[in-house]
Amino acid sequence: MKGHDVVTLLVLGALIWIAGTIHYARTGAIVLETTPVRFWTAFIASPLISAALCVLILRWRHIPAAKWSSAILLLAIPGMIGEAIVLLNLSVFMPKIHQTSGGKYGAFLFVTYALVLGLAEIVTLIANS
Repeated sequence: MKGHDVVTLLVLGALIWIAGTIHYARTGAIVLETTPVRFWTAFIASPLISAALCVLILRWRHIPAAKWSSAILLLAIPGMIGEAIVLLNLSVFMPKIHQTSGGKYGAFLFVTYALVLGLAEIVTLIANS
């Protein structure tokens, strides 16, 4: 990967995290504190949409499959750091979400990062074998 790709991926990761955090700050209660059907639909859709977005970014930047694992880490790290801060201060960053919904929000994040990082690792392993 080229140096400008590293910077671009870090910046895009930060922008995606900011947009996602703003989205859940506004709509989190509707998603997290709702009917089971709506919750589980969002719980499945959110990681899939995030994974698709990451794949589109890597293809747009022409990142070789052998480098996907590293590239996805660059996209994910700004959000992982930011989300740690948000989860520690949920009432400040997401006042519309009840404190008891913090665990559900954390689960959304955990499954999203696991799917995206796992997918990238599988692609990288296949490309390098």
